[in-house]
Amino acid sequence: MNIKRNSVVWSLFLILALALLAGCASSSGSNQNSALSADNINLIFVVSPDLVYQTTGDVNPDKANLSNQGLQRSLLMATYLKTHLLGTNNVTGIYALAPMTHLQTTKNYPDMAAIGFIQQFALLNQITVQGTTANSFPINAAYGELGGVPNGVVEPSPYIPGAQGLAFNDAHGNNVVLVTRIINANVPGFYVFSAPWETISALLAGIKAAKGYNLNLPAAYMGTNYVYVISITPSGVARLVTCNSHLNPPATYPVLPPLPIASASCTQQTYFSFTRTAGVNGVVIPPGTNTNETVYLIRHVEAHPTSSFEDGNFVAAGQWRALSLPNFLPIALRGQASPTVVYSIDPAQSFSPAADFSVSYVRPSLTVLPYAIANNLPYYLVAGFSIGGAMTDVGVAKATSDFLFTSLAGGNLSNQTVLLAWEHEHYPPLITYLIQSYGGSVPAPALFWPHNDYDTIWTVKLDAQGNLTVDNALCEGIDSAALPATAPQ
Repeated sequence: MNIKRNSVVWSLFLILALALLAGCASSSGSNQNSALSADNINLIFVVSPDLVYQTTGDVNPDKANLSNQGLQRSLLMATYLKTHLLGTNNVTGIYALAPMTHLQTTKNYPDMAAIGFIQQFALLNQITVQGTTANSFPINAAYGELGGVPNGVVEPSPYIPGAQGLAFNDAHGNNVVLVTRIINANVPGFYVFSAPWETISALLAGIKAAKGYNLNLPAAYMGTNYVYVISITPSGVARLVTCNSHLNPPATYPVLPPLPIASASCTQQTYFSFTRTAGVNGVVIPPGTNTNETVYLIRHVEAHPTSSFEDGNFVAAGQWRALSLPNFLPIALRGQASPTVVYSIDPAQSFSPAADFSVSYVRPSLTVLPYAIANNLPYYLVAGFSIGGAMTDVGVAKATSDFLFTSLAGGNLSNQTVLLAWEHEHYPPLITYLIQSYGGSVPAPALFWPHNDYDTIWTVKLDAQGNLTVDNALCEGIDSAALPATAPQ
């Protein structure tokens, strides 16, 4: 009871402190000390950090990812946006940078900071899908149709305009087209955009030019604490509101309120362990197979309060698991090798779960983002081939197996320990294909991942010769049923 009371008191204190510190000023020079008007079209631009423009310490310079401090700022920024700018209102739309449009450093790390910077805010809002309301909101990050797909990335088929996000370098005008479409639709509400300063500043200028607004735009970068709002009245008058959140996050990984659960045992799946060893029962190691590699396959965090709920994001309960993964995974691995690199799928891959509803599939990549941040690990997205297709597509299974476990796809993960987050229904056909690729007289087993299981870890090991072992002995140790329905504050 004391834990709950202390958590509530701290949340109220934080909200009060943000309200007292934060201030906004409009382009007319007047102060804006209350929430934005729900009668207006409010275009809210949140400046995410990157290697060039950041509040010092928000991005790790060697991995181009958010630092612990940057993650802390994103959590605080979420509360600021929700309480100070939206008040009691729900967000209307969220649009983030497509990470593969902004590769950084010579190692080509995708810009996951922008999408990670707005995730907590998304979970402080609600959405209703087929009668189910959850603390979650879709983040649009899909590629635009006008030449917006970067080199080396599979072209969407079909494009999903309803889930379009932002491109880093808007050479083809996709960003301005997106925002002018929102303005021309003339639906009041709160539209939030998360991208680096280079993208935000160019977009502000593009909107001003496209619509002929009389706006005094910021001349230079002022820091990650600043939020810019173009607020358009029903009569079409636009003004620029500049807000300073005055956030001062610590430089340590977030300490969550104590989880209201004990560690759960691995009970969701029937245990299995399969091996394929060269020369045993006719097994032959496939050409190009990696060596001395371990891959931990985990599912994205909680996302489906009911079977029909689908918004491309995870729900707020899943934020507990995602933010807790850096603390739980070392215990779960039980002395086994720790990940040296993190992979997930490109969140700009999008789909239409219903005829009138399109989403970007952001949740796998956001599931492992906190772990990569906490451990300052290399973080990459698989974007060169489609891995969001049909679950039973053998071509998808082959392409994924070649990418992860061989050098046939142009890369090589030998001598690496990989943490991979993906859709759970793709794992059985992937592993079945991998086992079958070794041949031999023993048939591949029938594999299955239960729909309600977010906890199990499948482990794939290739030894020094490329011999294969697969098992599901590990789990994260977090009880899904006990996770709160609201995001940790």
